Amino acid sequence: MTEALSEVAAGSLVVRASGAAAAARAMAAALHGGQARTDPDHVQVLMRATLPRLPPQGVRLAFGEASLEVRGGERHGVVLLTVAANRLSVGFGELRPLLFQPVPVTRGLQALFSSSIAHLLAAADTLDTNGARAYLTGLAELVLRTALRTELDRADAIATRRRDAVDYIRLHLADPALTAERIADALFISRRRLYQLFDDGDGVSGRIRAMRVERAKELLADPAQGVRGIGEISRQCGFANAAHFSRTFRKSVGQTPRDYRESVLI
Repeated sequence: MTEALSEVAAGSLVVRASGAAAAARAMAAALHGGQARTDPDHVQVLMRATLPRLPPQGVRLAFGEASLEVRGGERHGVVLLTVAANRLSVGFGELRPLLFQPVPVTRGLQALFSSSIAHLLAAADTLDTNGARAYLTGLAELVLRTALRTELDRADAIATRRRDAVDYIRLHLADPALTAERIADALFISRRRLYQLFDDGDGVSGRIRAMRVERAKELLADPAQGVRGIGEISRQCGFANAAHFSRTFRKSVGQTPRDYRESVLI
């Protein structure tokens, strides 16, 4: 449990499979966009919580297939909630967007989680095992479903913003002065937020460059554009000059613009 303190940050949760073998299978499936061959026996939810003072060694409670482990300091702890996967109504495959990464949670959900855990800890000695198991399973399901809905909404919002940015780039591709700052201003977002939309390795400038090369390939392959010189094509695609266009195009396509045109217009 000690590694959990650094594994989950304040204001977020982490969802994982219990057991090294199950975690490895689930991680491989998450990375490759597929399903794990077999679902894990248990799902674990890690989240920080505001709790009454805990003993130095922390607290561990088990209620059948559900268990609770808490470690922390004076007022804040990390809660590891483990429940049986087959007791949840949401399938493990559906939880893929949440797996093995910090997922932001709202203050309201965090407060509800903290309060629920605090009350359970206070009454632990008097609780019925089956009732406590159902309580923890229901709490895990509430947290998972709420976080999943929020994460899917966030992903959809990111996809929409990214489409808006790509549309703006496409519309202004011929302008050599097109910059990340201009795109961000047009979308009423910060440059930092814009960079987050294109965190696939190429970044904003890489996306602009790739789109300009694709536009150039279309123009070079169009017989109706055959009378236009390479310099004119480069200007239509927003390159500062023909030399820069040729270097960029060759690096991306493996041919000079002239050679590419000749190869596709034969």
